[in-house]
Amino acid sequence: MVSEQYADMVPVTKIQRFSTHDGPGVRTTVFFKGCPLRCRWCHNPETQSSAMQVYYTEKFCIGCGACAVVCPMGAHTFSDGAHRFDAARCRGCLRCAQVCPSMACEACARLMTVSEILAEAERDRPFFGPQGGITLSGGEPMFHPEAALTLLEEAKARGLHTAVETCGVFGDHHVARLTACTDLLLWDFKDSDPARHQAYTGGSNEGVVARLRQADALGGRSRLRCIMVRGVNMERTHYEAIAELYHGLRHCEGVDLLPYHPFGTSKAKQLGRRDEQHTEWMPKQEEVQAVAAFLRERGVPTVL
Repeated sequence: MVSEQYADMVPVTKIQRFSTHDGPGVRTTVFFKGCPLRCRWCHNPETQSSAMQVYYTEKFCIGCGACAVVCPMGAHTFSDGAHRFDAARCRGCLRCAQVCPSMACEACARLMTVSEILAEAERDRPFFGPQGGITLSGGEPMFHPEAALTLLEEAKARGLHTAVETCGVFGDHHVARLTACTDLLLWDFKDSDPARHQAYTGGSNEGVVARLRQADALGGRSRLRCIMVRGVNMERTHYEAIAELYHGLRHCEGVDLLPYHPFGTSKAKQLGRRDEQHTEWMPKQEEVQAVAAFLRERGVPTVL
């Protein structure tokens, strides 16, 4: 279910400058907050919920107690000199972040208008060169379709190259508009096995490929983004499905293999969540190189 809560605003967790892995050239990548999936390997857990949330970093706390005074939900408590943050009680009012003198409590997102985001991207225009531009990421940019599409349309009207990293889970009726205002679709193909996709992402992959094919038929340029999770989806049948999908598209430039890494560990702890990262899922370099060789042998341009 997508969010229509923000008309011309979107919750943004981060704007990353000089990014070189989110599309061609040097890019400004905007991370939206909110996603329809709950991937067990997610390395941006702060982008899953569209609600405002607080990062709590224990080592920064000086024990002043200001957060406990202002919190209306009692999420912050102090006992025997120890500060405990109960994330389950937090309602995202961000009062604690506003009064914390040491940034132990910090908002993990801010609401921004389309104009504000574009102004940030325009500051980086001199560095874009002939290929760079703006990339929308997340989370899932299309979780906030109106804000995302308006932003892309305005960026394209200003002559900026536009790219979107998407899990492909959004309303079918948005595909044509998204394709028209996006120069490159970085499209997730997380797993070709329906049951496994449901079990590990919390969502169906039924419409993911169908929407990609629809975008391709409209002339949308794309790259497949395929996460490699050892012991989960790293098997021959999935690699064959990747190759088959690539060859079935007319405007796909190739495949990006993304080895799993437990980047989300510290973020999950800051959000007060149980760490669900799995180091055993990290593939060895030679294993991912073997997948790349498998795909290249089948005529699929592949990048690690």
